[in-house]
Amino acid sequence: MSGGLTTHVLDTARGRPAAGVAIELARLAGGAREVLRTVTTNADGRTDEPLMGDGELQAGEYELVFAVGDYFGEREFLDRVPVRFSIAEPDAHYHVPLLVSPWSYSTYRGS
Repeated sequence: MSGGLTTHVLDTARGRPAAGVAIELARLAGGAREVLRTVTTNADGRTDEPLMGDGELQAGEYELVFAVGDYFGEREFLDRVPVRFSIAEPDAHYHVPLLVSPWSYSTYRGS
């Protein structure tokens, strides 16, 4: 895959993809936060289309906010999970997966 931004969400508590998670993508610049799009994961825990396609990425700081409290139906600990990351190479592909349970999460730059 060429440049662009993708994500997926895995429910580690239930051992399956997390379908129906709302995700907000924002670009951060100069103290401002601009929401670029809001999407929801499909049955495979992925978005139907890339969050940003080839040629849409710009160098800079971005944030994904995952509405995991809504997905799990509880907010005893986690509600929204923000993941801030930088794009240094706009022509590269960036994949930002989220592995999540109601009590913990992890992320990494995937392929």
